[in-house]
Amino acid sequence: MNGTTQAMTPVDAAWLHIDGPANLAQVTGILLTDRPLDFGRVKEVYRRRLCRFDRFRQRVVEPPLPLSPPRWEEVKHFDVEQQMHHLALPAPHDKAALMDLVSDLASTPLDRRAPLWQVHVVDEVEGGSALVMRFHHCLGDGTAMMAVSRELFDDSEDAPAAAPPRAPRPARPHPQAGLLDRLVGPVLEAATSARGIAGSLQAGLEAARHPARVAELVEAAGRAASAASLLFDELRKPPDPRSPLKGDFGSRKRVAWSEPVSIGEIKAVGRSCEAKVNDVLVAAATGALRGYLRQRGFDVDHATLRAMVPVDLRPRDRALELGNDFGLVILELPIRAQRPLDRLRVTRDHMDALKRSPEALAIRTLLGLFGRGPKLLEDAAVDLFGSRASLVMSNVAGPRGRLYLAGVPIRRMMFWVPHPGRQLGMGISILSYDGFATLTVIADARLVPDPEAITRRFDQEFRRLRESARRRTPGKPAR
Repeated sequence: MNGTTQAMTPVDAAWLHIDGPANLAQVTGILLTDRPLDFGRVKEVYRRRLCRFDRFRQRVVEPPLPLSPPRWEEVKHFDVEQQMHHLALPAPHDKAALMDLVSDLASTPLDRRAPLWQVHVVDEVEGGSALVMRFHHCLGDGTAMMAVSRELFDDSEDAPAAAPPRAPRPARPHPQAGLLDRLVGPVLEAATSARGIAGSLQAGLEAARHPARVAELVEAAGRAASAASLLFDELRKPPDPRSPLKGDFGSRKRVAWSEPVSIGEIKAVGRSCEAKVNDVLVAAATGALRGYLRQRGFDVDHATLRAMVPVDLRPRDRALELGNDFGLVILELPIRAQRPLDRLRVTRDHMDALKRSPEALAIRTLLGLFGRGPKLLEDAAVDLFGSRASLVMSNVAGPRGRLYLAGVPIRRMMFWVPHPGRQLGMGISILSYDGFATLTVIADARLVPDPEAITRRFDQEFRRLRESARRRTPGKPAR
């Protein structure tokens, strides 16, 4: 062995084993700058700031015995240069060329013999640079990685690139909640109660000494039973029908991204229907999917289209911890609705219906169970749940203001969520940054060879939604 080892948590192990030859459980992110990045200064930033997190200096070692957990192993004589690459964007140095490059990187597995992350600094990107970072999902979820990014980037242009590592800062509330972040309060309360009360023998002793806690324990057990019942009901639903988003996968991915949309304009649209920012973005994305599937010959007026949506369950005081701490819910997208405002109202109502659902916590618990079992069992479970949906949809709230990397202002930030398993053919992600939100699409190239058609439709659908909201008669809308 190269160094000390540490057992991987069951949930992180589940995400490690979800990886497959066709659908990689890897997250790809990109930032764009209007000025060229200095590769040497970028390397120094990553060396001084990123590598103080143990996970970025460790590799994964699979156990020799069945049912033993994978382990994190310290890489002896680790050098950040092995993880960082410098290249130039091929001519004509435009958006299409960058999409091709990111598609190639998103289709390439990370080297399991090294730490499961890589950075590519790309020159000659429309007069500036791009930085593409890939990491395996077992390293952490979106919340963890956004917290790490706050340690990498600066709030001002004149901060020294090789500044000493900053002390971890407490997590701050995001300006915009994540896709279902506003639904998490009751679920997080249930998670905290279930873990804190029923998690150990000590909890039982505490309950014996304090009768009031017995009621909390009974309540937590009731929530667990409710979650199990809810999951059973979900599995009784018919699978999403075969569509251009479901089928046999290849190993090639295609990526695309939309134009940035002003958060202020999104809020203005939401006020017309008492909808939240994320309701508006999901409604516009649903309209784009409706138009795209209809063009591909899919009967959008008589079919279902569901998305697996991550829900953050991580306590705020643990925001800087790596690893995965989120659940999943199944969100039905209103592709049957023909008018933009109707789609927005139905989206809002579906979000509200999930507000008190324990589904996210239940699925997170199941992921922990799958991570303790053999990969064959996990694959079967992933297929069972994945058949109920057609895509993954994720929203991460990014920094509120402009950030800088190695003295260069970051113009845009985006990421692509993976769509692992053998049932989900597409991932849609939304990231807000510096007052704007961008939608990205990653899809199996065999099923969806033209994801840029979806992002273009998203731009059009948001404009339609904005115009419909402006024409709406003032007054309080009926729920």
